[in-house]
Amino acid sequence: MRILVTLSRIIVGILFIISGFIKLNDPVGFSFKLEEYFSQGVLDLPFLMPYALAISLFVVILEVVLGVMLLVGFRVKFTVWSLLLMIVFFTFLTFYSAYFNKVTDCGCFGDAIKLTPWESFTKDVVLLFLILVLFIGQKHITSVFSPMAKRIITGLALVGCVVFANYVLNHLPAIDFRPYKIGANIEEGMGVPDDAPKAIYEYAWRFKVGDTEKIVVTQGEYPSVDGEFLDVETTEIQEGYEPPIHDFTIEKNGEDQTASFLQEEKLIMVVAYDLAKSKGDAFGDIKKVTDTASKQGYTVIGMSASGGALVSQVVAAHQLDFDFYFTDETTLKTITRSNPGILVLNRGTIVEKVHHNDLEDLRLD
Repeated sequence: MRILVTLSRIIVGILFIISGFIKLNDPVGFSFKLEEYFSQGVLDLPFLMPYALAISLFVVILEVVLGVMLLVGFRVKFTVWSLLLMIVFFTFLTFYSAYFNKVTDCGCFGDAIKLTPWESFTKDVVLLFLILVLFIGQKHITSVFSPMAKRIITGLALVGCVVFANYVLNHLPAIDFRPYKIGANIEEGMGVPDDAPKAIYEYAWRFKVGDTEKIVVTQGEYPSVDGEFLDVETTEIQEGYEPPIHDFTIEKNGEDQTASFLQEEKLIMVVAYDLAKSKGDAFGDIKKVTDTASKQGYTVIGMSASGGALVSQVVAAHQLDFDFYFTDETTLKTITRSNPGILVLNRGTIVEKVHHNDLEDLRLD
């Protein structure tokens, strides 16, 4: 039992620290995932959506700190109970998402490791078993550290998490795991390799043959049945390849201008997924940067999912000299966690990306 508890302690502690740190690197992204869970049609808790970022920060910092506390053996009873309650809740959440197909990615490891809903649920079931082992064998959780050392290590972990969270909230994630990271080419990210696996579908054809109904299952071809066709039910039995970038468009008046803009050698994108939630003061500095960029031969465009009236209001209020184009809100949230933020592209390749707090770091050729 002592060996099993020790192994469980190491696995659970390390996994909680890694999972928490990955989400702590991008708490805004995790808050978007929580908003998805809180939305109508999923958990139907819309009143929690305004607090998604605060809840995100609390959960990810708690994950890291509990992992550290478990490894150093600090406040064992509190730590094990907290881990058990968290994993029971996460297991329920991932099962709900998987069974009802509500949220296709739990966000357990942010954008670093993508898990399907059933993979997430399986992972949580394994963790639940390991934490139950810890719960039963609490007396075997000992420590080589003195009580004071355990307090200091836990305190340093907490302070470190708070400092790191403050940094990424006011800048950009320290490590960018998304497909729009610096160096990525958007056009290449939208491509599908020739040898990419194709989606496989199963078709259940229903016919009326005489006085009875007959169902014939095929993988696409129309069956030869001497009877009256009623309907067909299609089921995807194997997912096909999905490119890392698949919802990126730049539209104006219903016209998709993505291809032409991705050929620009000097392009600046001002990204603001929701102008109503943007930091208004930032547009004053953005105007200075974009005016300078235009004089240096850059093409400057804005990208937002906001309506035309709000766009016109922001453009007029800050005397912006560039047009806004429509892009899907989720895509814009993925591109940059800053609202607004700036990207610099060269023929579709992202060469720079900055938060609105770091506009002075933008380097223009």
